[in-house]
Amino acid sequence: MLRAVGMATLLLSSIWASADPTPVVDCDRGQSLNRTLTKMDKFGAAKVKFKGTCTEYVVIEGFDNLTVKGLPGATIRQPSTNTPPSPFYVVRVAGSRGVTLSGFTVQSLPSAFSAIGIERGSTDVLLENMTTEGSWGIVADQASQVWLTGVNVNITSGFAAISAFDKSDVHIVGGLVHRPADSGFYAGLFASTGHITVQGLTIRDMQTSIDIDDGGSVDLVNFDSSVSAVDVIIDNPAGTNFNGVFVSSGSALNVGSARLLISNAGQPYGFNSGAIFVTNGSTLSAGASLIVTGSRGQGVMVSNTSHAELAGSSITGGAHGGLVVVNQSTAGANLTNPLTIISGNGTDLFCDSKSRITGSSYMANVTTVQCNDLLPDLYESLP
Repeated sequence: MLRAVGMATLLLSSIWASADPTPVVDCDRGQSLNRTLTKMDKFGAAKVKFKGTCTEYVVIEGFDNLTVKGLPGATIRQPSTNTPPSPFYVVRVAGSRGVTLSGFTVQSLPSAFSAIGIERGSTDVLLENMTTEGSWGIVADQASQVWLTGVNVNITSGFAAISAFDKSDVHIVGGLVHRPADSGFYAGLFASTGHITVQGLTIRDMQTSIDIDDGGSVDLVNFDSSVSAVDVIIDNPAGTNFNGVFVSSGSALNVGSARLLISNAGQPYGFNSGAIFVTNGSTLSAGASLIVTGSRGQGVMVSNTSHAELAGSSITGGAHGGLVVVNQSTAGANLTNPLTIISGNGTDLFCDSKSRITGSSYMANVTTVQCNDLLPDLYESLP
């Protein structure tokens, strides 16, 4: 009888082993995730799971179709000694495609450039249900393509939580980006020569919630209809925010089918702080999905040969300007249903002597205006 039970157990064990041949790395027992990866086949579908806390640098280079899954509580922590030459990442994905990282936390120290870096043209890289804590957060560089789903970034040093550089492309679905109550200056999303598409993300208490620079672009689009998270929320409960969105140096913010909700943005002194600051030859294109409420600074400010196009947007309850256009810039509202609402601000419409606002007849509830070049329609009289 015991022999029969033993044979049955052995048979079931063999079946289970063949059903799930995925190796499990136990870092709490001294095993190394990085060493395991160096021994795996890089050119076929591969999967590894790990548990515990791995205090090591992890390099994923040259893989095609790799999955790294953390079991509950799994963490990769930057070692406090043997720091490599800067810049470096705690987890680095380079020259790879079809890589999925799932279900674990990455902790970085101030010496790291970022917790996770995806570079050297890596494509089809998915980070899902991940958390990063520490310096920067997640960086996509060198024309890489990354998808983030349900990612939580708590940035405690460095500059930006999620960054796209050098023609990289990042898609974000859901998640939270936040920072500690310290004196640092942080950005939530940073698109510098890169592109970010986002829906369903909350960005909280960043000095600049979305920073778009050097020809970068950010699109707010409901591109993944399989998830319920759509709205991008920028809030400022700690009062530390300077700009909800900063768009500069030939960059673009496009608010499409995902709503952008910005509340309590900017600082009480006004100037160029506020919900959205578009400057230095940049553009804002926004429809009814842009909703700005209760700005402590300006609502939407457009400066230095920039342009903003509003079509059904709402800018209300700001302490200073609602729509502010200066330094040879332009802004306008298009004929839409609903109309563009700009009301209840310190000054609803403001333009200086070298700038113009068009489409005032397509705006609703405007009461205070300081703008000598204000056109009711889209253009002056055409031939």
